[in-house]
Amino acid sequence: MDEEIRNGILITVFSTASAVGKTLLSINMAAELAKTGYKVCVVDLDLQFGDVCNYLHISPQKTIYDAQMAIQKNINEFVATDYTTVYQCKELEFSVVAAPLNLEEAYNISTQAVSAFISSLRNTYDYIVLDTTAAFSDLNLAVMDLSTIITFVGIVDFIPTIKNMKVGYDTMRSIGYEKNKIRFVLNRSNSKTHIELQDVEQLLEESFYHVLPNNFSTAIESIHKGIPLVVDSERTTLGRSMQDLVAKYTNRLQETSKPDASLSSWVKKLFK
Repeated sequence: MDEEIRNGILITVFSTASAVGKTLLSINMAAELAKTGYKVCVVDLDLQFGDVCNYLHISPQKTIYDAQMAIQKNINEFVATDYTTVYQCKELEFSVVAAPLNLEEAYNISTQAVSAFISSLRNTYDYIVLDTTAAFSDLNLAVMDLSTIITFVGIVDFIPTIKNMKVGYDTMRSIGYEKNKIRFVLNRSNSKTHIELQDVEQLLEESFYHVLPNNFSTAIESIHKGIPLVVDSERTTLGRSMQDLVAKYTNRLQETSKPDASLSSWVKKLFK
């Protein structure tokens, strides 16, 4: 029987700041989607310093660079699944596209080839999760254009981080992305900070679609074991919250509340 042709949903995980938990979230979203019964692939688009395979403790035989070489050689004979690595843990399984193994390969990745690769993956998988870098690069813009959903991950820790979130969101809106394509996800929500969440939402003029609790030690333990949090989600509030996020996506649930009040706190003064 021929392989079923799909029209996969593309979820790009993006941020305007580094070290906000994009890779951990990407892996857990992929794992939870796979647990739910979907055919899933996570693609590591941090081409220079990708960590998806490190987090999952897998050693890829082929990478996105090998896929590019095959596409450039003969795209008509290209089979996307030949360039994926399977991750298995207990009852779940999903595919991974690894980042290049060395910097020279990373610098020679073509945006056109990656776009063609992702389009091919959509014919095979129900969901493709893209773990990106914190930059408005040509590659990131290309995959965001293709995306069904952009998961914009942020943390409320320092004023420059919030400023960059605002600049990033305004940039996305200015280039034509609809509001319902961009989903703000707040990570480490209960970490100690003097910045109020409602002030940030009013500044962004958008509510957070989902809020993840701060559980750094649990996240580190998951990475050390190479096991996604959602595998044993009953043990952690963070794992359960990641499951809730995936449930929103798969059920097409959306937050409808929008902040109406103007900023009255000291945060407003910094963005005049």
